[in-house]
This record gives sequence, structure tokens and C-alpha cells, in this order.
Amino acid sequence: MGEAPPKLDPSELYNLKALQDVSLESVEQLLEACDVKTLARGDVLLNLGQRNRYMYMILSGRLSVHLEDTTSEPVAMLEAGETVGELSVMDATPASAFVVAALPSRLLVVDETHFWNLVNASHDFAINLLLSLARRLRANNTTVSSNIKLQREYKRNAMIDGLTGLYNRRWIDEAMPRFIARYGRSGHALSVLMIDVDHFKKFNDTYGHATGDKVLIVVARTLRENLRPTDLVARYGGEEFLVILPDTNVEAGTHAAERVRAAVAAERLEETDTRITISLGGACLKGQETMAALLARADEALYVSKDTGRDRVTYAD
Repeated sequence: MGEAPPKLDPSELYNLKALQDVSLESVEQLLEACDVKTLARGDVLLNLGQRNRYMYMILSGRLSVHLEDTTSEPVAMLEAGETVGELSVMDATPASAFVVAALPSRLLVVDETHFWNLVNASHDFAINLLLSLARRLRANNTTVSSNIKLQREYKRNAMIDGLTGLYNRRWIDEAMPRFIARYGRSGHALSVLMIDVDHFKKFNDTYGHATGDKVLIVVARTLRENLRPTDLVARYGGEEFLVILPDTNVEAGTHAAERVRAAVAAERLEETDTRITISLGGACLKGQETMAALLARADEALYVSKDTGRDRVTYAD
């Protein structure tokens, strides 16, 4: 003989949130006609996309809800007394997530016929369902809001250089074309500065990479402190930096470049008696010039500064 199917203990009904304030006498006969399902830990109750015609009331145990697969991080935990699957029954849609037994569990299985009979038999049962769905909707909204904030934070972090706290090359590649297009259309002046730390290899080779990192941090801080709030500073790569100067012509750009050059030269590191200096090359946007062309002119000007003694500013024609 096979093992007898599990039976419902009427005392288990008192812990179900869906039956709170419900007169059990009015629904007990309906519920006793429902099957009881047992799950071992790890058993899958529902698969994403699975057609489901049952509401499950959790008599004991715990279920976990997963979006990607059954082994992914759970997005929710359902405890004894809660329900799952009712939304599929109500709107006849497939399951929207994976549901797995996080602990050995006993479930009261309410098929769609008994579900709608319960709704018709008890006003309080219907209200409890609505309250449960409202709570889940609020929780989902909070989760979505948190995920959006996380995505924004991840994107922001992906655009920031971890050492200096400046924008990084990825940000340059994404943001700068928009600046070029906007200022090219408007006819307003836009300048860029390409900056290179002089003899940077000497800092690394003589004093170590930790000191080299400090040099980059000092230069980044000094650039931020000596430029306007509207100016944008990024680490271009290695010991190179890029500054975008909105509404800045050649004359104003040259003044800004000289200001930051002198400010960096005034900085000192305790670890070394070697002066920190920078070479700068500037260029002002010409008409519908592309980003690549503008940066190439600024880079050529930078190499003139480096080839003519360093610690100086050169602006492209």
C-alpha cells in the first residue's frame, strides 16, 4: 500500500493571514476539500513562466522567490501563514518567478475553483487577498526604486577613476561627444587641456608606485581646486589628465592653464624633494570639429610643451 496523502489539521488554519478575521465555519468545508502538499528543502514549487492554477497557503516552513533561476539570490522570502500563486489564478498569467522551498514545508493547495468559491463565500477573505497584494506591490516598488538607485550608483562608479576620484576615460568617451556637438551647434567657445605629469616615471622608479599614486592624487586635487565649478576634469589614462573648459576661448583657456600649472608646481610631497610639474596643451573648438580632431590638436600642443622644456603651456592655433 502507498503512503497516505498528508491531511489538513484544522488548527493550522488559524495561522493563515488570508483567513484573518474570516469565519472558519463558512469556509472550513471548502478548505478541507483541498489537498496538502509537502516539500523538502530545495524542491521547486513554481518555475518562471509555468502555467499555474493554484494558490498555495503556507502551513509551515518557508519559501524563497527567485527571478533569474532557482539558485540565484532570492528577492523575497515567504513565511508560514503567507500565500503564493494567487495572482496567477486571478489573472490567468504564468508564474512570474521561481518559488523554492527554503525549508521543509507544508502547503494547502487551493485550485482555481475552490479559490473563487472562497472569494464568493467570504468578504473578509477577499479583503485579505487585496491587502496582501497591496503590500507586495509596495514592496516591489521599493525594490524597483532601490534597484534603480543601485544601477545609477553602479553607472556612476563605472565613470569614476578609483584612485583620483575624477571622471575616467569611459566618461570622456561617452560625455565629450555631447559637449562637442552642443558647442559646435551653439557657436559658443569650448576649450580642452591635455595635461601630462612631467617625469612621472622617475617618481615611480625612485620612490615607488605608492608615491607615484600620491603624485596623481595631488595633481587631481590641485586641478579641481583651481578650476571653475563648471569645468570638468578627468583622468585620461596613466599620468595624463583632460580638462574641459566650457565657454572658454584661447585667451581664457591659456590663463586657466597657467593658473593650474603654477598651482601644481607649488605643491610638495614629504616623500620626495623632486618638484611636481605638469606640461599642458590646449585647443579651442573650431566649428563642427570632431572630438578626435580637437583632442589631437590639444595633444600636439602638449608635446610642444614637453619638447620645449616641460612645465609650460602651449595652445594650438
